[in-house]
Amino acid sequence: MVNFDDKRDFYRMMLNSDVTVTIIDDEANSQILATCRDLSATGMAIEMTHPLELNTHVKISVRSASSNVQPLEVSGKIVRITEEGEECFLIGINIAEID
Repeated sequence: MVNFDDKRDFYRMMLNSDVTVTIIDDEANSQILATCRDLSATGMAIEMTHPLELNTHVKISVRSASSNVQPLEVSGKIVRITEEGEECFLIGINIAEID
């Protein structure tokens, strides 16, 4: 039997990296610290202490462990919000552009 993960076009990398989320739809371009849980070529999941609105456009910067490697900068929109626990939300982001 084939499970859902086997049907993916791109494999997900499991991570536990700090990221900076910039809310593009906000006039102030608010920035929030979050944790990236997984990453693929077309999406990522981040963990936050509070939810954001579906379809919010965001820019995310994933810092590298090495100072020799530039951070990964992606733009996308929020497509899924799951409450994992008290003050713990898993946010699914569809990546539209890699900068």
